[in-house]
Amino acid sequence: MSENYVALLGTKGGPAIRPGSSMPTSNLFCFDGRQIVVDCGLGVSRGLVDQGMRLGDLSLIFISHLHSDHYLELGPLLHTAWTTGLKTPVDIYGPVGLEVYWDAFLLSMKADIDLRIEDEGRPDLRDLVTLHVLDAGTVLERDGLSISAIRTEHPPIVDCFALSFKTAKTHVVFSGDTAPITALEDFARGADLLIHEAMLESALPALMARIGNGTDKLMAHWLRSHTFAHDAAKTAANAGVKALALSHLIPSDDPDYTERDWHKAVDGFFDGHLFVGQDGMKIDLPIREA
Repeated sequence: MSENYVALLGTKGGPAIRPGSSMPTSNLFCFDGRQIVVDCGLGVSRGLVDQGMRLGDLSLIFISHLHSDHYLELGPLLHTAWTTGLKTPVDIYGPVGLEVYWDAFLLSMKADIDLRIEDEGRPDLRDLVTLHVLDAGTVLERDGLSISAIRTEHPPIVDCFALSFKTAKTHVVFSGDTAPITALEDFARGADLLIHEAMLESALPALMARIGNGTDKLMAHWLRSHTFAHDAAKTAANAGVKALALSHLIPSDDPDYTERDWHKAVDGFFDGHLFVGQDGMKIDLPIREA
């Protein structure tokens, strides 16, 4: 097994799940044996376990922004890891406001946490977790791994971040949620892999009809705050990345649209290696030639 890979645990854009749908956004980045979780949408705990990860080994988590499909299961993941043996520190990097969620989660689970400390002899979960405010610039440099961030364009949210993970061997960039921005081209310059959110333009009207409880404001949000697949491909081409993985797919669960439609949307805009995200997809690094 490669020590360097990315696993796309959840590849659906948005928080809703339906019969047959994929799960919301979460990812596992592995660099030289170090395991980094990026976003914690619904299903992240099962996704990590399905990749063979011991949840008790959690140590570093990034939350790109405060939309529920990116952090809904952060608290349950940490609590579940704690009940499976977590006893070492966990650092979490996320935007301002994440501490409100975490404090409220701990309060909601206080009875259970206190009981398990007393009855099972566990360390205090509240002492294991440290939250750090995520901001643009160099975020963390440790043991040859450099992690940096830039703000993306995802209104009305201001604190939404793309993340770069770089070692001497590999460079992976995660776009986060964003409309097309030229800053991402420089940020991802020459990367081995760009994981970019993507919408399939032709499928949006049908998705709106299926959702049922949204107004035209939802379509307006998609158009101003997200990226069409062909624009993600343009970003990848302009950045000169070796491979592009489309994720946070909108839509991800319409049987009338298949992987072929995503390839067709990208065709002519990017000629590198293309991955159309599926839950559990593992991408080994460096990228192998097809």
